[in-house]
Amino acid sequence: MAKIFITGSSDGLGQLAAARLLEEGHEVVLHARNKKRAEYALSKIPGATKVLIADLSSMEESKQLAGEVNALGKFDAIIHNAGVYQASSDLIFYVNTIAPYILTSLIHKPERLIYLSSGLHKSGNPDLTNMDSGQISYSDSKLHNLLLAKAVARRWPDVYSNAVEPGWVPTKMGGPGATDDLQKGFETQVWLATNENAKVSGRYFFHQKEAAYRKETDDPGLQDSFLEKCAELTGVSFPS
Repeated sequence: MAKIFITGSSDGLGQLAAARLLEEGHEVVLHARNKKRAEYALSKIPGATKVLIADLSSMEESKQLAGEVNALGKFDAIIHNAGVYQASSDLIFYVNTIAPYILTSLIHKPERLIYLSSGLHKSGNPDLTNMDSGQISYSDSKLHNLLLAKAVARRWPDVYSNAVEPGWVPTKMGGPGATDDLQKGFETQVWLATNENAKVSGRYFFHQKEAAYRKETDDPGLQDSFLEKCAELTGVSFPS
């Protein structure tokens, strides 16, 4: 049995992944933005061990969340699922880019880390200077998630760190017109978090298969620049 924490798991792909993991006999800790959403999450996933509350648009709340996760002991896997799409640049930046960096840096290292990216990362801007202003797009943030996954894989060889493209699926974020398979949208996260055949690192997956991605993200210099920029902006250094 694995112990797994999933950010943004009050609905959508995070909730579906949590439900599947519980069905398979694993221990799951949920996360929600506020108390109302936390109550909703537990009503949908009553078998969850606990739901932690933090607004990931706040760096301070993200830091506090890391402490609360650590207080629950070591986790086997963490799925960085939380994200926003149709939102302001600032909100996208703090939730999609900064929060995963803070949580990765401050939570005790699990065996496995899974980051939700997107096929839209291919149109993201690898020029990190726009991080100074926080004026980034959703595509930029998904490129950042892939950069973080690959940087972690290189810096922490004892951790399996990978990124996932769930596809355009009919969740609240994706909308009713989404055309990809909802079930396949969360199954890769579950597989990477628990399956013995998924002990790989530094990869980019779509529906449990490696997929094409922006090759710039393989550049150690760009990965290190991203980590350094995040450290400057958050005051949180990436652990060696």
